[in-house]
Amino acid sequence: MRIGLLGTGPWARMAHAPALAGHGAVDFAGVWGRRPDAAKELADRYGVRAYDDVDELLADVDAVAVALPPDVQADLAARAARAGRHLLLDKPLAVTPGRARAVADAAREAGVASVVFFTSRFQAATEAWIAEQAATGGWFTGRAQWLAALFPGGARTSDSPFAASAWRREKGALWDVGPHALSVLLPVLGDALRVSAAAPGPGDTVHLVLEHTGGASSTLALSLTAPPEAAGVTVELRGTAGVAVLPDGSEAVVPAVSRAVDALREAAGTGRPHACDAAFGLRVTEILAEAEALLTAR
Repeated sequence: MRIGLLGTGPWARMAHAPALAGHGAVDFAGVWGRRPDAAKELADRYGVRAYDDVDELLADVDAVAVALPPDVQADLAARAARAGRHLLLDKPLAVTPGRARAVADAAREAGVASVVFFTSRFQAATEAWIAEQAATGGWFTGRAQWLAALFPGGARTSDSPFAASAWRREKGALWDVGPHALSVLLPVLGDALRVSAAAPGPGDTVHLVLEHTGGASSTLALSLTAPPEAAGVTVELRGTAGVAVLPDGSEAVVPAVSRAVDALREAAGTGRPHACDAAFGLRVTEILAEAEALLTAR
């Protein structure tokens, strides 16, 4: 599989590019970015071609990995799908259901494979835990706390390479870490029937209550503005099997992206959709948009 990279930002540099370059079963064909100088710098680092024209890259590859802001990603992903290219995408797929649906529809109509990279779904320990809890069943309730200190205390400065991200500053924790929490809860508790409640907390913190098709309810606390001492991830399930807690997901990101590449290759080869395909990315977008509407209406 020849695969090209769309994007040159921190995530492309620290996750996608090294994973593609180090993967033995794909050919890292080149890089396109909105800033040609950054595309050239990243491409030169890995000895691949820098493309000035995205359509020229699409013509040369079988698949694309996308590391771009959500709505930029959505438009280019739909374009790539219509060109017959398989899609390795990032979360959130988009920040409006309409744009997310355009990607899912384009992938389905073109018959191309898609995988959305939700980190916990491709780290070995957390992926195994999610599968085990989904098989166990009988869950009564779930609790997810996804608290980051990207903007601690609401500060507008941060040492994180992601702090300059305009879409994160605008959309906040709901759209940045909310997809991670949903990617863990939905395969275990079932799809969300509705967002029963959504309330703001300090900074960009939001609290959600979901009802699930499996009969369970869940609560989510999401933040990018937590104090560093309070930051961390906790997912706890309670049900007939007792209490289950998500294991540490501190595995390096490059091996996780490599597993996502493997998942894309398998889906492309077999024609069987992956559980984290664009349709799942669309569903996550719909749930987050429902929560956002409740918060806006307060």
